[in-house]
Amino acid sequence: MFSKFTSILQHAVEALAPSLPLQEDFVYHWKAITHYYIETSDDKAPVTDTNIPSHLEQMLDILVQEENERESGETGPCMEYLLHHKILETLYTLGKADCPPGMKQQVLVFYTKLLGRIRQPLLPHINVHRPVQKLIRLCGEVLATPTENEEIQFLCIVCAKLKQDPYLVNFFLENKMKSLGSKGVPNVISEDTLKGQDSLSTDTGQSRQPEELSGATGMEQTEVEDEPPHQMDHLSTSLDNLSVTSLPEASVVRPNQDYNLVNSLLNLTRSPDGRIAVKACEGLMLLVSLPEPAAAKCLTQSTCLCELLTDRLASLYKALPQSVDPLDIETVEAINWGLDSYSHKEDASAFPGKRALISFISWSDYCDQLIKEAQKTAAVALAKAVHERFFIGVMEPQLMQTSEMGILTSTALLHRIVRQVTSDVLLQEMVFFILGEQREPETLAEISRHPLRHRLIEHCDHISDEISIMTLRMFEHLLQKPNEHILYNLVLRNLEERNYTEYKPLCPEDKDVVENGLIAGAVDLEEDPLFTDISPENTLPNQEWLSSSPPATPDHPKNDGKTEVHKIVNSFLCLVPDDAKSSYHVEGTGYDTYLRDAHRQFRDYCAICLRWEWPGSPKALEKCNLEAAFFEGHFLKVLFDRMGRILDQPYDVNLQVTSVLSRLSLFPHPHIHEYLLDPYVNLAPGCRSLFSVIVRVVGDLMLRIQRIQDFTPKLLLVRKRLLGLEPEGPMQALPSWW
Repeated sequence: MFSKFTSILQHAVEALAPSLPLQEDFVYHWKAITHYYIETSDDKAPVTDTNIPSHLEQMLDILVQEENERESGETGPCMEYLLHHKILETLYTLGKADCPPGMKQQVLVFYTKLLGRIRQPLLPHINVHRPVQKLIRLCGEVLATPTENEEIQFLCIVCAKLKQDPYLVNFFLENKMKSLGSKGVPNVISEDTLKGQDSLSTDTGQSRQPEELSGATGMEQTEVEDEPPHQMDHLSTSLDNLSVTSLPEASVVRPNQDYNLVNSLLNLTRSPDGRIAVKACEGLMLLVSLPEPAAAKCLTQSTCLCELLTDRLASLYKALPQSVDPLDIETVEAINWGLDSYSHKEDASAFPGKRALISFISWSDYCDQLIKEAQKTAAVALAKAVHERFFIGVMEPQLMQTSEMGILTSTALLHRIVRQVTSDVLLQEMVFFILGEQREPETLAEISRHPLRHRLIEHCDHISDEISIMTLRMFEHLLQKPNEHILYNLVLRNLEERNYTEYKPLCPEDKDVVENGLIAGAVDLEEDPLFTDISPENTLPNQEWLSSSPPATPDHPKNDGKTEVHKIVNSFLCLVPDDAKSSYHVEGTGYDTYLRDAHRQFRDYCAICLRWEWPGSPKALEKCNLEAAFFEGHFLKVLFDRMGRILDQPYDVNLQVTSVLSRLSLFPHPHIHEYLLDPYVNLAPGCRSLFSVIVRVVGDLMLRIQRIQDFTPKLLLVRKRLLGLEPEGPMQALPSWW
């Protein structure tokens, strides 16, 4: 009550007093603050019981008013006074001592408002960035302090100023000359940046002796020019006697003090207050994006940023339950980077471990976004740390385990990370983790060269259908990522030499056949006895397919000697005889219903692959090493094996296998199109292609349906049930393979 009364009285006196020039008014308020330390005998009373907050606010208002009254960029006498008399240095000392109690909070507010409300650049001034740098060290020393909110506001305004003028970050890369100079450690920043710096710049924020404190205040004889000498002695004595004690620091280890702004933010990311932690994360994101190479190097080499990101990822991953429903992993949403804004009681769809799952997924999303925004060298260092310390150190043992429950959960988590990663640099490291860096053709004897890749591909054909489906889904989403190494490692490296083909030199009479889109010696499947029951309704005319294909480009001409598209499509359409089809019995379920969607997906893939500069036509056979033994690769081998057993597998597994093969078929690479989609290619002895696998399946199908009475109506009923057009019920007549 007394403090409110004195504040009201102070404002009344100021309102009634004649207006003074701004500089005199500014000096008056500053002297009122200094006189408090000369005259007070009770240093235990909180700062809110004094007029110090009011005087500081008035000083800010005067500085803002002065700037508004002057032309842009011109420094007024009040600002000159603040800079020349090192007022910020003095305030830093008072805030560090927290005398009177609560002074640190007032100093942080003053610094924050000064940097935020003054438009002219202040940080380049040594009497600004030096005390700012020292005040930064006081932030985050202790978690859950009453000043945490003011600390994060101050740090964020400094980060915002650095984002506006990135070169200013050099003022915040600390000089190690005093502490490490004798050991021959090079300085982090140039001599030009350090020019004018004195021993104050090496202050570590630890406790000082009283004589050091008085020297650091900057309260020289010139500061209060008209003060009597005895008053100056009293002020100096008062500041000397301030009790500055060392506070216990937060448990984050600081390997050195080169980049204290980052270190303070890192400490505050561990705050129990989720809002403070989110703000600290935002500040770090601003800092990592600064383009200054020296700052990026210091960020990754002289702070514990890499360790904090990866250690938290690891701890959150290890905190997850041993078994989590894959559907929950897939559908749960990230919240505020996982910083404690989830309420279990308010969640109707809660499940055991949901909070831990949200925290992990959210923090992994933050790491991805941080690396995405980071300066290039910083991004590479951060991504490599995630690769080495989290992917290999934590995730790989879980993915390599033999427990089916553990395999399913860890694969589902990997699938979620694959889906949400957007940073190209982190994606590259993740791809190397999953697939390895090998680009030479695979051999059957060396398919386990990269153990994790081998294990994951084997899981596509696991005895557990759930594990198979989840792993196939992970690979399907991996194939959708804009990274050339994924497809090359899984498929293309084995097709490079086209040794899946049997080369037959052209005779003169074969030239006209090649001109019509057929390879010499190939059989026209539309004339094959297997497809004698083809009806005109089940084929697609030439013009219709040409019109639905993407337009020709200079890099991808249509008249390149390849088999015509409509012939290929009709060959696939006619593989299954009419007796085994049901689509024409149900309106809107024929092949043409999803042709448009397939065309859209193909165009999307073409746009992604354009940057990879793939050839428009296959490599000339004369230049290929056709003598080398062909191996389709581990990935295609498992997919073809699965495809060959399609009649004996569950419907969900078959859908996922065909979905992955469809994704592969969308890539506009001539070797993929030839090997996967061209039924007219001459396969070398012992080789199989997608078409040859399907031919064998169809042959088996035709033998099986001969043994089923009333096959067509029963098949139609199954189709309607799968589409939800008929209620579920017993189906005794159709065998389990259907």
